[in-house]
Amino acid sequence: MKVSASIVVYNTDSSELCQCLESLVANEIIDIWIVDNSPIAIDYKEIIANSPLLKSLNLRYRHLAHNPGYGAGHNCAIREIMEVGFDAHLVVNSDIFFSKGVIKPLIEVFTKDSRVGQISPRIVFPDGQPQFAQRLLPTPLDVFGRRFFPEFMMRGRNRRYLLSARSDAEIANIPYHQGSFMLFRVEALKEVGGFDERFFMYPEDIDITRRVHQNWLTIYYPHVNVTHAHRASSYKSLKMLWVHCRNMVKYFNKWGWWIDPERRKINRATLHSMHLDKK
Repeated sequence: MKVSASIVVYNTDSSELCQCLESLVANEIIDIWIVDNSPIAIDYKEIIANSPLLKSLNLRYRHLAHNPGYGAGHNCAIREIMEVGFDAHLVVNSDIFFSKGVIKPLIEVFTKDSRVGQISPRIVFPDGQPQFAQRLLPTPLDVFGRRFFPEFMMRGRNRRYLLSARSDAEIANIPYHQGSFMLFRVEALKEVGGFDERFFMYPEDIDITRRVHQNWLTIYYPHVNVTHAHRASSYKSLKMLWVHCRNMVKYFNKWGWWIDPERRKINRATLHSMHLDKK
């Protein structure tokens, strides 16, 4: 399969971006789009020149100084890759890095099962601890309770939402994959039309995985790891917290707040398939 990738950056550290690019090239992904939402364009040519590994890179750089948002930035690349004719496309954050041999087994899943529209691996923090980046579809309590309620009040709820009791020995079909690393079958991307650009940032990954999940398998593949140096900016900045809350309101306005029969059905099926409905 012919695989491409896109990275949306905003005032991103050059060494961080270089490490991500080197991870991709080491895994034979050389067709990469960098969509730069920064006010001032980054010097991507210098980044490539300073890394011998990146000499083979076929990079397309797009500067969107008006910053249309995370999903809109990736859509800029996705529209182009659909025209070029790739089979799979990786949406990845610049703060992701991984070793050689990660992408091949994920692509093999696509090759062996045409029902799979999206896949992501086990995602860990730099210290090796799991991030539980594949989750149930959230309710308002899952989102806002995690943010504003004391941790002890949400402990059981968080365990369910994060699927933290799951077995990392088993591949699973999970309806929400965090946007730091999402590998799509291009056919599935064409069907759903890419990211919903109403969301500036944060719930666009929940939304697109949910839409792919309606007609495809969205697979968690735990047998390879990638590392995510997760910034969690909305936990550190009141401005980003406001952005997060405002866009989550848009998400629940779209899909339903407390009444969302599809969410209930999908989450019950997910828990049952992972033998977590009795835990």
